[in-house]
Amino acid sequence: MSDSIIADLFAALDFLVLERIEPGSFRVTGTIPDWLGLFCRRQLESGMVLLIPEEEFPFLENFLIDAEEFWLEGGNTKIKSGAWVEYDRRGRERYFEASAISMEDKKILLIQLQCEDYTEKQSIIQKARENQLSHEQLVKENQKKEILIHCIIHDIAGQLSGINCCLALLEFENLTAKGKERLEIGRRQSIKQEMLIREVLDAFSADVQSLESFNANIENAPNILRVAQEVVQLLTPTFALNKIKLRLNLAEGADNDMAWKVIGDKSRLERVVSNLAENAFRHSPSESTIVINLRQDGEFIFAAVDDEGSGVPRNAVASLFQKFSQGNKPGRIGLGLYFCRITVERWGGEIGYSPRPENGSRFWFRLPKARE
Repeated sequence: MSDSIIADLFAALDFLVLERIEPGSFRVTGTIPDWLGLFCRRQLESGMVLLIPEEEFPFLENFLIDAEEFWLEGGNTKIKSGAWVEYDRRGRERYFEASAISMEDKKILLIQLQCEDYTEKQSIIQKARENQLSHEQLVKENQKKEILIHCIIHDIAGQLSGINCCLALLEFENLTAKGKERLEIGRRQSIKQEMLIREVLDAFSADVQSLESFNANIENAPNILRVAQEVVQLLTPTFALNKIKLRLNLAEGADNDMAWKVIGDKSRLERVVSNLAENAFRHSPSESTIVINLRQDGEFIFAAVDDEGSGVPRNAVASLFQKFSQGNKPGRIGLGLYFCRITVERWGGEIGYSPRPENGSRFWFRLPKARE
């Protein structure tokens, strides 16, 4: 392909083609693009010599240092300057990009005026940056609101504790049968509110708590079997009041106490097991049974809570363990499962949901065993 055809091809692509004569000195080659007249102080013609940066495009001074090194090494690809801004004689902002290439024994500098699409692209990038800043600001504002909500909920929890004490004292009064019935209703409502407040407090402090230290050493690690036994003992009265049975099912395989030690923290492990049990309680009909299952699973301990409820709708399964997910009980705050997920995953385990073939739900998790 002849030099004139190559030059005309570059011109058709709207490139200004400059052939290097010596450092800083370039000859205009081929057809001159129309846009050049908006920037040059004099009329340019093919074959004329330009001095850069003294004459035109002062930005190129730094790029030419890299270009000279590229030409000296005999590079067979090309290098680019990256975009820079020039103002035309009308004061409009225009974007340029230069490329240095080698063609046989010639050293060529190509200068291209970026099209309007490039300007539009830059505008989109700028808007994306502004949106990112706005998002970061919203995140900070939400953090402030979460702190405020946490403080409010904490104060409500203190007031509820006083109400519970009063209800407990009323049991010793000489109440009528109707009064005792209403007291029991009040106690149930109080328990539900306490569970709700505990979920809110767990969720707002979970992100911090999950980063706290936990025990991986077998001597200090929590025993998940004992934790499950304590949860059953603690929740059985509430479950029995609603005619729901709660029992522990221990698979055969390990009678060694150390075999049930898992990585984690005892108090938070209790919250995980009780959260799953309370979640099953809320979705279980009267006269049904909830089972906490434990079994050895290689280097892990597998735990599952089975209920006989209506299960979880398919469209709700994917978001079950997200913050504020409501499952199939709209109107609830939906934080207990979120707390369980971030806690179990922090300890190196996994958590999930699966429907039971005989109806109902299974919420399960696996935790790695503690080691010496």
